[in-house]
Amino acid sequence: MSQDLLLLNQRNLSSAPQQLSVPSYDRSALSSGIVHIGVGGFHRAHQAFYCHQLMSQSKAKDWAITGIGLLEYDRKIYEALTSQDGLYTLTVQSPNGDAHTDVIGSIREMLFAIDTPELVLDRMSQASTKIISMTITEGGYNFNPNTGEFNFDNPSVVHDLAHPQAPQSIFGYITEALRRRRDSNAGPVTILSCDNVQHNGDVTKMVITTFCQRQDPSLCSWIDKNVSFPNSMVDRITPKTSSETISYIREEFGIIDACPVNCEPFIQWIIEDNFISGRPPFEEVGVQFVDDVTPYEEMKLRLLNAGHSVVGITGAIHGYPTIYKCLEDEILSSYLRRYLDVEATPALSPVDGINIEQYKDTLIERFANPNIKDSVSRICSESSAKLPKFILPTILKNLESGGSIRLGTLIIATWCYYHDKGINQRGEALEIIDALAGQLARHAKKTSEDPLAFLKQPELFGELVDNERFTEVYRELIEKIYAEEDILEVMLYEMGVSDISV
Repeated sequence: MSQDLLLLNQRNLSSAPQQLSVPSYDRSALSSGIVHIGVGGFHRAHQAFYCHQLMSQSKAKDWAITGIGLLEYDRKIYEALTSQDGLYTLTVQSPNGDAHTDVIGSIREMLFAIDTPELVLDRMSQASTKIISMTITEGGYNFNPNTGEFNFDNPSVVHDLAHPQAPQSIFGYITEALRRRRDSNAGPVTILSCDNVQHNGDVTKMVITTFCQRQDPSLCSWIDKNVSFPNSMVDRITPKTSSETISYIREEFGIIDACPVNCEPFIQWIIEDNFISGRPPFEEVGVQFVDDVTPYEEMKLRLLNAGHSVVGITGAIHGYPTIYKCLEDEILSSYLRRYLDVEATPALSPVDGINIEQYKDTLIERFANPNIKDSVSRICSESSAKLPKFILPTILKNLESGGSIRLGTLIIATWCYYHDKGINQRGEALEIIDALAGQLARHAKKTSEDPLAFLKQPELFGELVDNERFTEVYRELIEKIYAEEDILEVMLYEMGVSDISV
C-alpha cells in the first residue's frame, strides 16, 4: 500500500488533506440518543448527515447515532464502519460537475446483531436512547399492502414468537427492547421510520403492535402510552456505492474509504412533530415539521418514486444501465413528464406550500443528473414492494374519476414482460432483485395462455383483475409489448392516445 494513502479513521483525521471537510466537533464528547437500524447509503446521506450538520453547529451532542446491522447482508457495512470508527465520506454531486465531499462523524458506533444480540438489545433499551429509527426498505415491514395483514409465516417472525429473548427480526428486537424498557423503567421512546412507505409511522406502529399482540399482549398498553410513531417523508437520491465512488475518494483525497456515499444536492425531510422523548433541533438544518405529512408523502411517492419506476422498468427493458441515461432518451423523458402531468398530478391532493409544476421540473432535473449514476437495477429492485404503493394508487384514483390510465397501465404490463422474459430487448439478462421474483415469474410466464395471469396476484393487485376498464387496456398493452421489438415504440404511440377515454 502506498504511504501516501490514508485509511479513514479517527486517528488519521488530523492528516487528511485540507480540501476535505472533516468533523469540527469533538466526537469523543458525543453520546448516542439515536439507535438506527439499517445503516445503508440513504441513511448516511440523509438522517446521519442532518445530525452531522447540527453537531457542526455545536448542537445535538447527545444525539449521535448507534448504527445497527440486523441481517447477514449488513456484515460488510458493519465491518467497514467499525474499522473506520463510524466515519465515512459523503460526496454531493451537482449536475454541472461540481462536487463537495465531507467526512461525516455523527455515527458514534456500529453493532452487529447476529454477533452481539445482547449488546444491541442493551443499546435499544437504555434510558439514554430516545429515538429508535430505521431504514429497512419498503419490503421490510412484512405486511400485505392490499389487505394490511401482517405476515406471521415469515420464518424469522415464527422464531421470534417462540423465542422472544433471542430475536432475529426487527419486530422481535424492537418488542424485546420495549419490554426491557418497561421492566427497567427506562422511559418512553420514539420509533421513527425513514422508509418510502406511505404513513410510515402508522405502518410501523401497526406491524409492531400486531406482532406484540401475538407475542406479549400485556406489553401493548405500555407501548400505547410510552411509544410514539411519527410519520415522515424522506427524499434524497442516493445510488448504491460503486467501485467508481471508492476510486474517486482514493484518487481525489488520498483516502481509503470502504463505504463512501455519493448523492445529489437535493435533500428533504418532512416529519410529524410527535416525539415522546425529545428530539434533535432538526428544524435548524432545514427539516420541516408539520401536523400532517400525508399530502407531502403522497406527492413524493406518486411523483418521484413512481417516476423512478416509470423510467426504471421501461429503461431496463430497453437496455439502459442508469436513470440518467434513460432521461437522455427523448421518448423516455417525454413519457415520464406526460405520466406525471396526465395521470399522477390529477390524482394528487392539494399540497400546501408546494408548487407542483416546479416540483416536477425539479424531478426531471434530478433524474437527469449525469453525476448521479443511479442504476436501473437498483430502482427496479423489490418492485413488488414499490409498484403497489407508487403506481397502483394513481391508477385506482383515475379509474374512480374516469381519468387516463393508459400510461400507468403500460408500466404494469411492462413489469409483467420484465419477469416473463428475464432479458432486455437487446438480449441481455436483467438483474432481477425481488423477494417475490419466483412468484412474479410464474404468473408472468402464463401470459401467453392467459393475458391476465400476472394480475391474478391479489396481494399485489387487489381486485384490479375484475375491473373491466383496466383489463381491457391491460390486454391491449400486453399484446403491443409482446408484439413490438422496441418498448420505446409502444411508449411513443401511447403518448398520443393517453388522454383518450377508454
